[in-house]
Amino acid sequence: MRIDVVSIFPSYFDGLALSLLGKARESGILDLRVHDLRDWTSDRHRTVDDTPYGGGAGMVMKPEPWALALDELASSASGAAERPTIIFPSPAGEVFRQATARDFAQREHLIIGCGRYEGIDERVFEYAATLGEVRLVSLGDYVLNGGEVAAMAMIEAVGRLIPGVVGNPESLVEESHEDGLLEYPSYTKPSSWRERAVPDVLLSGNHGAIAAWRRDQQIERTRVRRPDLLGD
Repeated sequence: MRIDVVSIFPSYFDGLALSLLGKARESGILDLRVHDLRDWTSDRHRTVDDTPYGGGAGMVMKPEPWALALDELASSASGAAERPTIIFPSPAGEVFRQATARDFAQREHLIIGCGRYEGIDERVFEYAATLGEVRLVSLGDYVLNGGEVAAMAMIEAVGRLIPGVVGNPESLVEESHEDGLLEYPSYTKPSSWRERAVPDVLLSGNHGAIAAWRRDQQIERTRVRRPDLLGD
């Protein structure tokens, strides 16, 4: 998979060189490239924003640098069998869920555009739709200073689902949200720690009983912490 990220703060993404995603990049499983939006400006100040039409506080990101960046990045992967998926982190977008991560992990080429200030000129999204599938995506019902933090979260959630990134693929199956429930609690040695014991069933060796206990724990944990996931 190829992921292109466009930001005015490319150093935000230095952390993606670490851990599993860093190893995936080194091995060629994940082709992750981070670009500075200012590289597509033409004035000496490398300007990427201007005042909003209609008045109001803050600045809006100009459309032309974005158009030039998207043109170049969309065409640079011309050998792909499908058009790129162009993602803009936005509090006005659809909520990013595990199902979204699984969907994106099946794509060949993702382009992630990180907005700043009061956002990106709306016409950029319309233009981007001529180059690929456009998805505005939100991490949740809150506002961040820019799209970088959300982009990093999405890249990690998507990247770990790419075959070969996580060493034991079975570990992906039992995680929170994979089956619509939260993950069951986990324990390790020692079996007794500061007067707190590991549940007896986990020490029993009875795999059927363990599986049933874990399922019950998933349901109960979801009921208490995220009842919205259980529906009516």
